[in-house]
Amino acid sequence: MKTRRIVQPGQPGTKKLVETYGDNLLCVRYRYDEEKMRVYKTIEIIIEDKPWKGKIPKMPTYKIMNIRIDYNDLELRNRIKENGGKWNPKRKLWQLSYEKIKELDLLERIVDDV
Repeated sequence: MKTRRIVQPGQPGTKKLVETYGDNLLCVRYRYDEEKMRVYKTIEIIIEDKPWKGKIPKMPTYKIMNIRIDYNDLELRNRIKENGGKWNPKRKLWQLSYEKIKELDLLERIVDDV
């Protein structure tokens, strides 16, 4: 199914839905099923509204994480050492705090604990 049209409240085709759902109506979508040759009209509504405290940090900045770098990447290896990174010969991974990994823009190199 493909969505071909999204209509906002107040635009043509939403009058009855706005009367029914009021400010809780976010949008109306028209979805097309090419196999069944059907058009589906769906709506997105707000079902709950409550305060939100914002983003909760998921990772403590001091947590030591494992990262993998290429064996021949001497420049990056030196940058990791300068920032307190330690080589773990058993795992063959570098270990560095999450905060430093983030600063060095190495998040994509984090290796899950094995």
